[in-house]
Amino acid sequence: MKINIIAVGKLKEKYLKEAVNEYSKRLSKFCQLDIVEVSDEKAPDKLSKLEEEKVKKREGQRIIKKIKDGSLVIVLDIKGEKLDSEGFANKLNSFFISGKSNITFIIGGSLGLDDEVLNLADFRFSLSDLTFPHQLARVILLEQIFRAFKILANETYHK
Repeated sequence: MKINIIAVGKLKEKYLKEAVNEYSKRLSKFCQLDIVEVSDEKAPDKLSKLEEEKVKKREGQRIIKKIKDGSLVIVLDIKGEKLDSEGFANKLNSFFISGKSNITFIIGGSLGLDDEVLNLADFRFSLSDLTFPHQLARVILLEQIFRAFKILANETYHK
């Protein structure tokens, strides 16, 4: 199984990098993991709607170039489906059972994802009703993917 994560922006904080490295190491037992960072657009705090759309469009074009052919695409979207950990594990398993062994998760930048990227999604997934910084969302996603593999392998993992 291959899990790809395409994320807008670079991790800057040491503690986030360490967490990503730790979960990457843990996941190596279950899958091949590839994390690709695409550059984010510099954007001032106050943007018009049109300027926001332009930023998302440019970031979206970078994301689309990194999606591998034949990959099942899951976007992180606050409006997406919310699942508990068992439900997320079952959803991933249903993709694997259907023959989709190459899954790409997409994490947008601080403004979210362009509609063109959202429309490519095979599944829209919401981590929570809460809003997280996109850098932290990467760590949470990796933890949940790891937890899903542990659940599917019937291995214990703290609750």
